[in-house]
Amino acid sequence: MTHAGPVPVLAGERCTLRALTSADAPSIARHANDAAVVRNLFEGFPHPYTLAHAEAWCGPQHREPQYGHVFAIDVAGEAVGCLGVMPQPGFLACNAMVGYWIGQAHWGRGIAAEALELATRWAWDALPRLTRLYAPIFVRNAASQRVVEKAGYQREALLPRSMIRDGQVLDIVQYATYREDHA
Repeated sequence: MTHAGPVPVLAGERCTLRALTSADAPSIARHANDAAVVRNLFEGFPHPYTLAHAEAWCGPQHREPQYGHVFAIDVAGEAVGCLGVMPQPGFLACNAMVGYWIGQAHWGRGIAAEALELATRWAWDALPRLTRLYAPIFVRNAASQRVVEKAGYQREALLPRSMIRDGQVLDIVQYATYREDHA
């Protein structure tokens, strides 16, 4: 997998997607260090989430190819979360997984759905190999399922006992959208 270059600025009404900067670390640390946020993120997201974690993430690490295209979700000049578009390798190269999170103080305001809509439109334009974007979500995370539905994704599959979080094997519901639906 190769990184396609600099992250563009994508402006919406509720938020802007942009590159992370080192100045975002304190805000990212504050919003990410919330058990309610971390509960629905995949294994490997640290908790507690320290300033050192945020400084590493907001530095050059997030530009490594395995992270795909990483955006800060900016509301009124503050990074309140992140969104990633991760193209898949090899025979899955026509797919990209999307993932996102925002701080709890910004939940329920349409910010995540708008961010996902912006990133989806960008992906279709910037990544011509893609035919499918998909978002795996814990079944227990009804709010995130509403986010992807608002952004135009359709429920594609239930994947029972398919992911581990905090030592528990959990069910995933997978949503997707397809290039031909956006032509």
